[in-house]
Amino acid sequence: MAAAARTRPYDVIIFGATGFTGQFVVEEVARCAAEGPSGSLKWAVAGRSRQRLEEMLKQAAGRLSMPELRTDIEIIVADVSIEESLAIMCQQGLVILNCVGPYRFYGEPVVKACIANGAHYLDICGEPQFLERMQLEYHTKALDKGVYVIGSCGFDWTLTAVDSFLTLSSGPEGLCGHDATWKSAVYGFADSGSLRQLRKKFGNKPLPVLGTKVKSRGFMFFSKEIEQYAIPFMGSDPSVVRRTQRFLYEEEQQSPVQYSAYVGVGGIFSVVKLFCGGLLFWFMAKFSLGRKLLTTFPSFFSFGLFSKSGPTMKQIEDTCFNMTFYGEGYSEGADPNEGRPNTKICTQVLGTEPGYVATVSALVQAAITLLNELHCLPRRGGVYTPGAAFYKTSLIDRLHNHSIKFSVRNYQ
Repeated sequence: MAAAARTRPYDVIIFGATGFTGQFVVEEVARCAAEGPSGSLKWAVAGRSRQRLEEMLKQAAGRLSMPELRTDIEIIVADVSIEESLAIMCQQGLVILNCVGPYRFYGEPVVKACIANGAHYLDICGEPQFLERMQLEYHTKALDKGVYVIGSCGFDWTLTAVDSFLTLSSGPEGLCGHDATWKSAVYGFADSGSLRQLRKKFGNKPLPVLGTKVKSRGFMFFSKEIEQYAIPFMGSDPSVVRRTQRFLYEEEQQSPVQYSAYVGVGGIFSVVKLFCGGLLFWFMAKFSLGRKLLTTFPSFFSFGLFSKSGPTMKQIEDTCFNMTFYGEGYSEGADPNEGRPNTKICTQVLGTEPGYVATVSALVQAAITLLNELHCLPRRGGVYTPGAAFYKTSLIDRLHNHSIKFSVRNYQ
């Protein structure tokens, strides 16, 4: 970003920089800043404790062999419970990267502060209740202020139906996620009823279905596509895609796509373990005492998939993801109202560890895209999904040049 265009001291401020994910974001921003012309990206870190922020920068400087991080990077003390501190932080940055979760508890004050003080907001939230509520309550306010609020910036022929399958591979130490992600899942599942009520407030009419309506595959099935058992993906992907589809249909008159998201769970032993663990999770998440136990002992109740310490660096280095999209539709000139789809296409997205490498890279590249291509974003502000906000930008190309690779092919 050209220095002449800079209107605030910092282009990017990382809020929650000492958190588990925040530390990875700091390192990614530092690398991107070093790759560009000197002084092209000005950034700072923010959080509750100056001492912890100083220690984090010291560790990052050592890991990246960038001693200048200890002295050149500004520290801003800000706390979600202190409105004035958030205002001061937001007044100093063009873009705030919010890494403080779970967002249902800590996200809204940051969104409000960004809108009130004219700073754009990005996060890596995977909580549909928070994402959709922010759109319902803050879209008009953000639009009036010329501020973009874009959540879930972690990882869209005429297609009529798309199924996505996420699979993960790891090394001998296995997979592991951080406690904050587990907490989001626990409270999100417990509060699923409020999400249905929230969606009614939008008053949206159902999107039209182009071609044949696709039947649901059920809760668990053996997928020939990935050659393992699969279940519906419980994350925010369906919610984010649905909101993107509505934007593209209403604003760009693009035909909606029927979308279903699944995740591979492995063989029959994994299915049995998942079934037993899922029943226990379902029962305990319904009660406050059960939620307390689930969040206090994440490693025990998740069979080691989540822990308070998060994954080791070895686990992160050995983990990668493969998300494959299988779509079907109609070739040019074919009538979707007559006959079955006659075109099939497969898009594959490959990347490094999804939670703390690929997601972090996507967040940082989204911020850089926003800074450099603001004129390509819709309208002049508002609350959007990444697909709605960045579909006319170079974000896909930026991601392809970093930790995420895209490929497209036809399939039978």
